[in-house]
Amino acid sequence: MSLASAPKHVQLAVDLIQLLEENHIDPQTAIDALAIVSNDCQQKLQANNDNDHDVTARNSGV
Repeated sequence: MSLASAPKHVQLAVDLIQLLEENHIDPQTAIDALAIVSNDCQQKLQANNDNDHDVTARNSGV
C-alpha cells in the first residue's frame, strides 16, 4: 500500500514523524506536545458532539 492511498490519519502520522525527526525533536518533548494536541482535539470533538446534541434537541422539540 502506498502512502498516497493510506488513510488520512496514517498520512498525517507519517508527516508528523518526519517533521519531528527532521527538526531533531527530543522524543519526550514530542510526546508532551502531542499530549497537548490530543487533549485539544478531544475537547473540540466533545464540543462538536455537544453542539450536535443541542441542535438535534432543538429540532426535535426536546
